[in-house]
Amino acid sequence: MNRALQKIGELNETGHVEVIEKTTAFKGYFQVDSYRFRHTLFAGGLSQVVPREIFERGHAAAVLPFDHKTGEIILIEQFRPGAYAASQDPWLLEVVAGIIEENENPEELSHREAMEEAGCTLGRLKKIGTFLMTPGGSSETITLFCGEILDHKKQDSYGLDHEGEDIRTHTMKAEQGFKLMSEGKITNAITAIALQWLELNQTALTSVWSNETKND
Repeated sequence: MNRALQKIGELNETGHVEVIEKTTAFKGYFQVDSYRFRHTLFAGGLSQVVPREIFERGHAAAVLPFDHKTGEIILIEQFRPGAYAASQDPWLLEVVAGIIEENENPEELSHREAMEEAGCTLGRLKKIGTFLMTPGGSSETITLFCGEILDHKKQDSYGLDHEGEDIRTHTMKAEQGFKLMSEGKITNAITAIALQWLELNQTALTSVWSNETKND
């Protein structure tokens, strides 16, 4: 085993966190919790008391719709206030995504959001992974999938009015998506992960889904 990986494994088994205090500093559309904690040090012993705020927004799922028959993907475009606040172009190209609701699993969320945000009916889902997006300040995880496009109901815009959504879809060859990423035009991290995964796995995934379709 790689010695660095072995040390990580040992740390996972022996690491300890002592939460001294946890309070809710803010609760609105999202929530911010304040922590005071100590944790084990690599050199041994415990750290000093560390104060941190953690942004709580729930856990999410995301899906890159992919048509293995045509080699096309669907990306969505919408306004993002966080990008605006960061002085970046706030209309981002993204994969379909949403917050997982109570009693809903990531797969169900992916099917639901694909229809709401892109008018897209999905079939099979291939799990890419579950990722911490900003672990230094948020507990949020995103479970990411590549989803088989069965049907796409095309219209001018998508989204839920009561959530203030105004979403446009872009259907393109997967290679165009890879090109946009290489040109730095994909600034959403989970979208970049999805496109990089598909670039590496498109041939294998197309073969698997095509063979499964033939055998159905």
